[in-house]
Amino acid sequence: MRLSAYAKKMGVTYRTAFRWWKAGRLDAYQIETGTIIVREPATVQESARVALYARVSSADQKEDLDRQMQRRKDYAAAHGYQVSKMVSELASGLHDKRPKLMKLLTDASVGVIVVEHRDLGFHYIEHLMQMQGRRLEVIFKSDTDKDLVDDFMAVITSMASRIYGRRTSKRRAEKIKQCVEQAMKAEDAGE
Repeated sequence: MRLSAYAKKMGVTYRTAFRWWKAGRLDAYQIETGTIIVREPATVQESARVALYARVSSADQKEDLDRQMQRRKDYAAAHGYQVSKMVSELASGLHDKRPKLMKLLTDASVGVIVVEHRDLGFHYIEHLMQMQGRRLEVIFKSDTDKDLVDDFMAVITSMASRIYGRRTSKRRAEKIKQCVEQAMKAEDAGE
């Protein structure tokens, strides 16, 4: 279907759909005349519903929670998903006490859960969902060293805040991050 028809079907402006196409978020191609053709999105199983899940660690990140959910809505619309649930949660990424996520994972009617990034424990959840014929879909798939360092920093910051108190934990964690980055640069230079 033409990009204009796709935009109308998804309830977005042509300009938004065009930006999605330019960013590579649509399965589309341009023909010789310049018309952009969007391939029909692969339909999710009829019985499978799509859910969006967003999480932040603290109450002062609530605005970020709204922005996260909007990115997930845009992603779902770009892929032709009909969203049945939108779940937002205020919970740490370092422990498993996420009651809203647990409720979402136990809902067998949800076939696809859209998240933004891989989180700690992601591979376990992904594997278990695959065994049930369901899937976890990640918007930003990135397995770079920077992501690993960021995950490591989150763990170190959490541990430092427990040991040293909240005020100095970020400063100490930043020093540790600099040491890790220097070690990684030295390792890369040595290869």
